[in-house]
Amino acid sequence: MIQFLLNQELKTEHALDPNMTVLNYLREHLHKSGTKEGCASGDCGACTVVVGELSTDDEGQDHLSYRSLNSCLTFVASLHGKQLISVEDLKHQGQLHSVQKAMVECHGSQCGFCTPGFVMSLFALQKNSTQADSSQAHEALAGNLCRCTGYRPILAAAEQCCSQREPDQFDTRKAQTIARLKAISPQETAELNSGDKRCLVPLTVADLADLYDSYPQARLLAGGTDLALEVTQFHRPLPVMIYVGNVAEMKKVEHFDDRIEIGAATALTDCYEALSSEYPDFGELLHRFASLQIRNQGTLGGNIGNASPIGDSPPLLIALGAKIVLRKGETSRTLSLEDYFIDYRVTARQESEFIEKIIVPKANAKQAFRAYKVSKRLDDDISAVCAAFRVQVENGAIVDARAAFGGMAAIPKRAAHCEQALIGQPWTSATVERACAALEKDFTPLSDFRATKEYRLLSAQNLLRKYFIELQTPHIETRVTAYV
Repeated sequence: MIQFLLNQELKTEHALDPNMTVLNYLREHLHKSGTKEGCASGDCGACTVVVGELSTDDEGQDHLSYRSLNSCLTFVASLHGKQLISVEDLKHQGQLHSVQKAMVECHGSQCGFCTPGFVMSLFALQKNSTQADSSQAHEALAGNLCRCTGYRPILAAAEQCCSQREPDQFDTRKAQTIARLKAISPQETAELNSGDKRCLVPLTVADLADLYDSYPQARLLAGGTDLALEVTQFHRPLPVMIYVGNVAEMKKVEHFDDRIEIGAATALTDCYEALSSEYPDFGELLHRFASLQIRNQGTLGGNIGNASPIGDSPPLLIALGAKIVLRKGETSRTLSLEDYFIDYRVTARQESEFIEKIIVPKANAKQAFRAYKVSKRLDDDISAVCAAFRVQVENGAIVDARAAFGGMAAIPKRAAHCEQALIGQPWTSATVERACAALEKDFTPLSDFRATKEYRLLSAQNLLRKYFIELQTPHIETRVTAYV
């Protein structure tokens, strides 16, 4: 069984269909229709809910962390041990919540379909920021789309509800909520089983490895932002899933003198501080990776594991020389990330083997790292081309170079000919032009609805030129830029 709090109500589920999303659970199972389905793919934000989870600081103090999620991509099993808050829970004792009042008073709603999602995103913003500035408000709302009101009054509501924050029922009940979440804190592997489908929820890496050995056909579920689409978009049932989001060992970020080790189930939101402090461009790209709701769910391990040729993190990690630790049973092996990808959606992962952690080298002052994303929209869009470069120059000559691209081949891939054209040569525009020409030997990109093959190749070449110009004249930097 699984247990979670629906606001303050304890829910215990035994035989629920594990393929049921939180959106459908609210609407069809509980008849709470405030949460809306707009796209069933995590693009519109109409289904936004907030999940509360226990966290402990360095001094051992318990805290509640609130995060906005897309309920259309969240399976119910992932709620185990957490608190679910939907738009129905905000009104208290007949009074609207301050974020709801702000939407009313700032005229932030017209047809109203998208409004519950905006309200929940604003609620999470208010909980996580006492004085949100415009950039924080834009980030919090980037995953919520409105087709009739426009965003000015909604941004005004964000300013009002964060600057005029009032204590609410969630603040009053904080200690009670923490106590209730501690009382239902998972103590052993849980299971949601409807007879023909099941989802297992282990708590340790060892238990996960044993379960995956026993059920090699199971699909691993972390954030679910990609996997859930098989159910919501393609209507393919998932008979067996193993949810890794409660494995604490795989949600840790550890710093060492020469590296950062990031658990594969670490949400992208939690990767931000560690990666951006070492590599500012990585942080900038994570801001554009997807909406905040997606980054709160999606994991770094998942972005690697699904082996998409247009995943945004693999090119950056490959350029940095990152490695992954693969686990099968009690055996682990470490593999360079570039060797993990073999062909389209084909990887070096063996049966019952899973990504346990990602190892990222710490920044080297002698190496200049930059990353760029080309997409049709600035926010919440898939790359047409993603590029990452890391070059080391000594005494005017290039002694090391790594260039990696996404969207240019069937896998995220290093540009070997381009790198060879750089190494050992003077760091000049003439050398860069020869390296740009060499990219034609490295890639034969495809045309699709995002970009033509000619556009992709020219963009890749121009990004290398851009990298060179930025390093020569850093005051004109415009990194991680979108090109329309």
